[in-house]
Amino acid sequence: MRPQSLTGRLALYFALASTLVLLGAGALVGTRVQAHFVEQDLAEMHGKLELVRNLLGRLRSVDELTALPQQLDDALVGHEHLALAVIVAPGRALFRTPGAMFPDSMLRSTASGPSEVLEWEHAGHAYRGIGAQAATGIEGQAPLSVAVAVDIGHHRAFMAAFVTNLWLALAGGLAMSALLGWFAAHHGLEPLRRLAQTMRGISAGRLGERLPVAPMPAELVELGQAFNQMLARLQDSFDRLSHFSSDIAHELRTPISNLMLQTQVAASKARSADEYREVLYSNLEEHERLARMVGDMLLLAQADNGLMVPARTPIDLGAEVRALFGFYEALADEQGVALELAGEAHVEGDREMVRRALSNLLSNAICHTPRGATVRVQLAARPEGGVRLQVRNPGDIAAEHLPRLFDRFFRVDPARREAAAGAGLGLAITRSIVAAHGGTIDADSRAGEVCLTIELPAAAASVSPRNGPMPDSHDHGASGDCA
Repeated sequence: MRPQSLTGRLALYFALASTLVLLGAGALVGTRVQAHFVEQDLAEMHGKLELVRNLLGRLRSVDELTALPQQLDDALVGHEHLALAVIVAPGRALFRTPGAMFPDSMLRSTASGPSEVLEWEHAGHAYRGIGAQAATGIEGQAPLSVAVAVDIGHHRAFMAAFVTNLWLALAGGLAMSALLGWFAAHHGLEPLRRLAQTMRGISAGRLGERLPVAPMPAELVELGQAFNQMLARLQDSFDRLSHFSSDIAHELRTPISNLMLQTQVAASKARSADEYREVLYSNLEEHERLARMVGDMLLLAQADNGLMVPARTPIDLGAEVRALFGFYEALADEQGVALELAGEAHVEGDREMVRRALSNLLSNAICHTPRGATVRVQLAARPEGGVRLQVRNPGDIAAEHLPRLFDRFFRVDPARREAAAGAGLGLAITRSIVAAHGGTIDADSRAGEVCLTIELPAAAASVSPRNGPMPDSHDHGASGDCA
């Protein structure tokens, strides 16, 4: 079923609202007109009733009573829609309008005041009438019953025509309201169509464009702002993806080129077994480099999709750092770098993941520390809860590079790209591990010192609801890339 357009819905709602208003107004007008007719008829009937009472009250003899019908007949001249009956006794009428018929309850009224209003039909005519008793001035004469009625046929005809015209007006109003509603909605939604047209013109090559929010109606400003924010996020993600694709192609090209070149050289002529073994060992190193790179990229892909879920076990950060100092002792001695630890701290998390993150930080710091300097690791508990871990080493990073320090394949010194053992993924993996533990990582460079700071909650918990495998990384230096 095809969804109804917004213009059609607005036009329909507008027509329905107009119809309800017209129905309510018509019902109110009809009720008031009917009430006006009743009040008008009652006023006329009361007037004639008082006239008859006045005439009867002025009678002083039977002869005058006998002459009363002529006076009543004269009084009704010009009032053809009125009917009058004066009853002297049951079955004996002093005066009765020819052709008129009154209910017996009205002709037998014993009330001095007007009876309740009655409506009836007779000989194709509809009447509304009242009845009452009227005393005469004749001594000993019993009160007479007086009934006055009004022919309301013309009233009913008017109301029938009114209702018919009302329904015709409603039908015309409904059609007109639908048309006007569609016209108003169509033109009122013009800014939305212009917005959609602008959106259709945005493509992958034009993500830098933004919707003009200023001329938009107030109802669309929030939508335009949200769309611009989405475009900004898409542009950022697209730029990152473009850089990532370019970087990964560059990183994979080097080991693959080395493998191809070594294989071509080995196959160019016959060689001894030792020479072939040397080529295989060299190829194995390149394969290991590729395997580490693929494993690191799989780990980052898991982090991007919320599949990196750490375990929850107590971790002594001081013991882990000291164990890593022993692992990197040979590398530090070769670089002429001293390692120093200060403080103790404990958290809950995945031991292997935390160890890998610390390993990446240490290998990166050792790689960039000049000979004779010291890499310092400081552990401390935060006053508000949780722990802070800082890795400090002498160095200087430009302020414009700090925001990208944890990006994939990013290196502060591009000249080190070919010489570096890693692929530039170590700090990106570290950030993903810290985020999976509910912590944050930040970089700062001032006064000739680079400081990487990790803050973890006291009881670190996974920020993702889904479970996923953690790639094996028993080699702590596997991702120790130099940024």
